[in-house]
Amino acid sequence: MPGHLALVTDSTAYLPQDAVDRHRIEVVPLSVAVGDEVLTEGVEISPKDVAEALRAKRRVTTSRPSPETFAGAYRAAAEAGATGVVSVHLSSELSGTYEAAVLAAAEADIPVEVVDSRLVGMALGHCVLTAAQAAEAGLGPAEAAAAAVRRSAACSGFFYVDTLEHLRRGGRIGAARALVGSALAVKPLLHLSGGRIEPLEKVRTASRAIARLEEIAVERAGDAEVDIAVHHLAAAERAEPLAERLRQRVPGLRDLYVGEVGAVIGAHVGPGLLAVVVSPRC
Repeated sequence: MPGHLALVTDSTAYLPQDAVDRHRIEVVPLSVAVGDEVLTEGVEISPKDVAEALRAKRRVTTSRPSPETFAGAYRAAAEAGATGVVSVHLSSELSGTYEAAVLAAAEADIPVEVVDSRLVGMALGHCVLTAAQAAEAGLGPAEAAAAAVRRSAACSGFFYVDTLEHLRRGGRIGAARALVGSALAVKPLLHLSGGRIEPLEKVRTASRAIARLEEIAVERAGDAEVDIAVHHLAAAERAEPLAERLRQRVPGLRDLYVGEVGAVIGAHVGPGLLAVVVSPRC
């Protein structure tokens, strides 16, 4: 398709495959290492695999794609006739993925706009879809990237984890905060703030934490037109009922997606994760 604008993201967007196919989005995978074995997210390791490894207390780490991998994606887009690329990625506060994309973009043969969404999961995914829709409407790289940035500024992500230990091990939350949560035996609610994972509230039981997560999502959505995603890791029995309650309670709900996070995010949050993304339409 000559003359088109290509879309690139990374595997932590966790976009539904039909959306990836429909918008011809190139997904660059991150990697997960279990022990000494390095595996490609979404290809060689599944959410179930990483949940089992964490339960077995195996060492699990993650790594970004190389700049060369992004360079290959941008080169392929140019060879396919693209006149530009919009490359939208997870928060630079959580990963070096954005930095790798920027390095590759500087050497690309066509204009590449790289966006730091400051988000992850379907919060990132909604930004990618917004950029894709802008591209399909005939906007150029800068305009489509700006549309993604506007969507990212409106998005919110809230989540519950059974323990802060996995986030502490991966360096995604401070050791002091993790220790306080463990010492008080509280169930933490967290959110994305400034591209970082920050504590939001402390709740005494899992059931109360999930109820509070629902209330926060409903309050954040208000009466606006919103897309919502419910993510989980090895907790479908929690995610499906929560999604159904949100369907009934959010008057402006347009698209509702329920899905498991992949191995990369799963490695940092652990089994039992329950997250809600609220993404107002701009």
